[in-house]
Amino acid sequence: MAISKEKKGEILSKLKKVVKDSASIVFVNFHGLPVIESSTIRKVLREKGVGYTVAKKSLTKKTLSEAGFSGQMPDLPGELGIVYSPAVALAKEGGTDPIEGAREVYGFQKKLDKKIQIVGGVFEGRFMNQAEMLVIAQIPGLQTLHAQFVNLINSPIQSFVFALNEIAKTK
Repeated sequence: MAISKEKKGEILSKLKKVVKDSASIVFVNFHGLPVIESSTIRKVLREKGVGYTVAKKSLTKKTLSEAGFSGQMPDLPGELGIVYSPAVALAKEGGTDPIEGAREVYGFQKKLDKKIQIVGGVFEGRFMNQAEMLVIAQIPGLQTLHAQFVNLINSPIQSFVFALNEIAKTK
């Protein structure tokens, strides 16, 4: 369906704002995704502080080429959705981490039998292809990483205490 110049201008300004204000962007192909599941995805992403929008590929490519990201823009097959983590939400107390959007979409990708797929993205000012974004999406959440770090620090101390306890039992 044809879009008027005014509407295209509105979409371009929204996309430019999204690209400028986002800590990370994930490109998703949602071909064959029913409306009910799409609504569920939007609701979950909104609750996590992550944005989701759909725009024409030509307008998206134009906005991304003007943004000046390094690397090569990935292929964008099928219907294109844009999942983004706003940098403003990151600054707020309890905001999302930059890969929250990718992680959530990856979870839906596994759950919905590939009706939605990550096809690429932008992370730290650089275009990422599908494989790179899938690796990023599998990184655990910030709280999990903090817990793993604390456990790593605690492990030698805990082993030392167990050793001292065993020595104390023998004497």
